[in-house]
Parts: sequence; C-alpha cells; structure tokens
Amino acid sequence: MAFELPDLPYAYDALAAAGMSQETLEFHHDLHHKAYVDNGNKLLAGSGHEGKSLEEIVAATYDAGALVQSGLFNNASQHWNHIQFWEMMGPSGRAMPTELESAIVENFGSVDAFKDEFCAAGAGQFGSGWCWLVKNSDGSLAVTKTENGVNPLCFGQTALLGCDVWEHSYYIDFRNKRPAYLTNFLDNLVNWENVASRM
Repeated sequence: MAFELPDLPYAYDALAAAGMSQETLEFHHDLHHKAYVDNGNKLLAGSGHEGKSLEEIVAATYDAGALVQSGLFNNASQHWNHIQFWEMMGPSGRAMPTELESAIVENFGSVDAFKDEFCAAGAGQFGSGWCWLVKNSDGSLAVTKTENGVNPLCFGQTALLGCDVWEHSYYIDFRNKRPAYLTNFLDNLVNWENVASRM
C-alpha cells in the first residue's frame, strides 16, 4: 500500500510551551517526514512489496547483516518511526498511568532510573538514530538504541516509547544539547497514556 503522510495529532504550536517549537514541527513533519513518504513511495513501486502493510515492509526489507540498509527499508522504517513519535507526544497525558509506572519500577527499580537509562541511551547513540523503551516477547521492558531508521520491529519487540535523536529533531530548539532535549522529552513532551496503551 502507498505510504501517506498523516496529519499531526495536535496543532503545530501545541508543544511549544513544552519545549518543541512550531518551527521544529513544521520542519520535522512537513519536510523530513514527508521526504520519507515521498521517497518511500518511489522505491516501493515495482519492489514486490506494494500489497504489504508498512510493518510488513519494514520487517521484510530489514537485513541484519547489512552494513547499510536498503533505501526502501530506510524510508519505510523512518515513516513508521515518525508515525509513532508524533503519537507518543502530546499536550496532555503527562501523568504516568499506574500500570505503566509499576512495570517500569519492576524492570528498572524506579522511574528515575528508567529515565536515566533512556537518556543515556539516546545521548550515547553515535550519529543519527533513536532510543526506545521496548517490551520484549517475554513481557520484560528494556531500553535500547538503534542507528539511523532501525526500530524495534526488526527485533520482534514492541515499541512503547521512542525518541528521535537525529539532529533535525532537536537542533532548532536545543542546538547541540542532545542530553537536554532528551530530559525535556521525558519530563514535558511524552504522552504517557499513549505509552501505556501500547503495553
């Protein structure tokens, strides 16, 4: 199926008070995400994957042994990543639901310990990529990081929370201060109700 750019689930200025400006969302959604959609559709045509879902395309085109992933994978995966990213943030849902908090405490010892590990993963991702809170097949939670567009679908994990650490996600608002962006993301931007719904 053809890729389509979804509308943001909130206004472009809805996250400004929480640290993500309208300018960032306009550049990130309207230019970067749209480019993944447009380029992905060009590469999808004639690929043999036209009838598959986005998740199926990501799984089918990921090559664990490749030094560089294919263009179709990169654009499909980044399209999927960004769909999740927009939904994982919001102007509301800042209180962490009890079931999610309990699972985080059980797996990391405390919410603060989880946040420290998540921020360390994002700050430690060399170059472009993502950091994630994932649910493994055995039900355990873990923090991971992935390069470029690689995501938890590639490893059979469920993405509960993902943070984009490509420079276009934070440079307008935070310049080169990726750790500050990550801390602000967790403290002010995450829609924890959405995260909990993914469990």
